[in-house]
Amino acid sequence: MAIETQPRPIVVYQEIGEIETLIAGFHDHSLPLASWSHQAHLTVGIWYLMRMSAEAATPLIREGIRSYNLSQDVPNSDSRGYHESITRFYIWAVGKYLSLADRSLPLVELTNRLVASEHGSKQHPFRYYSRDRLLSVAARRGWVEPDLAPLD
Repeated sequence: MAIETQPRPIVVYQEIGEIETLIAGFHDHSLPLASWSHQAHLTVGIWYLMRMSAEAATPLIREGIRSYNLSQDVPNSDSRGYHESITRFYIWAVGKYLSLADRSLPLVELTNRLVASEHGSKQHPFRYYSRDRLLSVAARRGWVEPDLAPLD
């Protein structure tokens, strides 16, 4: 019997209908707040970036998150809600992931692989940003360049 040397990928979605339901709930604000997880954010990001450029997707994702938050009584304030630098960082990270991925794979597989990848990790931004810089009000309110490593 062979010993598995690499961890099995995280399986977030079994079928495309699960992604379509999440995206529809995000757009019409029916997605329960408890379901608005890091994985859900990544799913929204990959869904947009599979359909359009980062330049076209960024304002749609930004306004979508802000609107969704308000619909769930989450204020977009200095301490809660929308975070510009984290959102833009993950748009970059998902784009980077897609540039390395086989885009002919089904969206379910691409999304599951993204979630399991370094690019989808919650810790990934901290390779580029110090904690204080990324979690600052300035970074929440606007784009702040990374201070540890440049985005390539």
